[in-house]
Amino acid sequence: MTSHDPSARRRFLLSSTAIAGTGLLPGILRAQTAPAAITQDAARPLLLSGLQSGDVLAHSAIVWARASREARMRVEWSTTSHFAQSTLVRGPDLLPDTDGTGRVELQGLPAGQDIFYRVVLDDLASSNTRSPAVLGHFRTPLASQGPATRPFRLVWSGDTAGQGYGINEGIGGMRIYDEMRKTNPDVFLHSGDTIYADGPIPETIALPDGSTWKNLVTPQVAKVAETLDEYRGRYRYNLMDQNVRALGSEVAQIWQWDDHEVTNNYSDSKSVANDKRYSEKNVQLLTARGRRAFMEYAPMRPFGAAEQQRVYRHLPQGPLADIFVLDMRSYRGPNSHNLQAVESAETDFLGRPQLDWLLAGLKASTATWKLIAADMPIGLFVPDGKDAEGRDQWEAIANGEHGVPKGRELEMARLLKGIKDAGIRNVVWLTADVHYTAAHHYSPERAQFKDFAPFWEFVSGPLNAGGFGPNEADQTFGLDVVFHKAPPKANSAPSEGYQFFGQLDIHHQSRALTVVLKDLNGAALYTKTLEPQQA
Repeated sequence: MTSHDPSARRRFLLSSTAIAGTGLLPGILRAQTAPAAITQDAARPLLLSGLQSGDVLAHSAIVWARASREARMRVEWSTTSHFAQSTLVRGPDLLPDTDGTGRVELQGLPAGQDIFYRVVLDDLASSNTRSPAVLGHFRTPLASQGPATRPFRLVWSGDTAGQGYGINEGIGGMRIYDEMRKTNPDVFLHSGDTIYADGPIPETIALPDGSTWKNLVTPQVAKVAETLDEYRGRYRYNLMDQNVRALGSEVAQIWQWDDHEVTNNYSDSKSVANDKRYSEKNVQLLTARGRRAFMEYAPMRPFGAAEQQRVYRHLPQGPLADIFVLDMRSYRGPNSHNLQAVESAETDFLGRPQLDWLLAGLKASTATWKLIAADMPIGLFVPDGKDAEGRDQWEAIANGEHGVPKGRELEMARLLKGIKDAGIRNVVWLTADVHYTAAHHYSPERAQFKDFAPFWEFVSGPLNAGGFGPNEADQTFGLDVVFHKAPPKANSAPSEGYQFFGQLDIHHQSRALTVVLKDLNGAALYTKTLEPQQA
């Protein structure tokens, strides 16, 4: 459904291996007065974690890299794979205080174009020593106010390296990343749990069928993450997988976070006092370290000095789609029994500033489809043990009561009513978190709360983690589980096949939106086409 040639893109990216192997100097270095010395890899900085692009807009994009030693990042970009005409951008110094990571914002890009780029590192210890070039690619969306001259494709999923299931090279590593890459999407949305900081990855796991899952292991993933280096090590680990690196080098990404970037189900009520795996008991300190590591490794545009760790953001994707990326973790009140009758700080989930921002953005959007990227589903039961009084405690929005909105449901009811009252059409929710795939339809005809317009929510995941589900559905907002696929037993290994991603296509002529839920091998499990509603 795309007008772009994925084979040309792939040939270009594969050529980076040849460049690196020969030590030839790329065009990015033409401005130098003398050639750099050709040295052994051990004597020069390297880009061992590959490249990533992210938060791509019509005229700008983020390019991320990590150096193996102290170096300066340089990026050259072009609209052609042979770099006949190119632009050179001097990037930041990549130093130990950011674990060698850094990012450049490329600006002045042409809309609706394939962009080819290459990154070289200048060794700060020797002006004559540089890294081999590593090549990357992304695609800019069309301008929002222009015509829709090509379709739009997005893939999404979540949950990477969870439940102890890491990189199993014997089965080809995290193969689902390669299946997503092969769909030639415009963008990949990672819906959260980009790492599992609280899940140690052992060398082997004995599986129920008598076989053994074998992990690649590093010291930083062998235990729960507590130090900043251990949190960073989780991201370094995922980037050791060739499939993850290949997708990152070819496809623009959008990252969210959820809980496992820090520790399971964390909120202001979280305690690890009785968790013997943790010697560091200060959850706020663990959160600070986890957030810093995420911010260093995410190919994300920093929001700015007003809120340096802000994740919720609006990413226009041309006339067909606007993406609103939510943060359901940072502004929530404590996980609780979730049955409060009145909104307060205790019932916050998005928080008022984020909810007001979302409503304003949806109202202002001129795109046909408004895609809400949520890190948790709206109407599924997601339990979080018991509170001090023995009541069920809840991690997500639903509270297990099926009745009129209470607790966090009050905020969601206000949001859904605001969408209806403003006459906002064509809103679709995309999410992950629960480790299975599903298609959900919400309708006031089935709901206890009726002041909203019907809408769809599509669930996918995990990418490389234990399979679970299905979760029970709450009826406060009239959730109908139209389709789901989950493993027959909890915590199924990725090798059992219950790993999922979603593919979303918007046709540029009809503007119809089609979602296909796919499995580990890229096979279609469920398809739903939605026709756009007119305001």
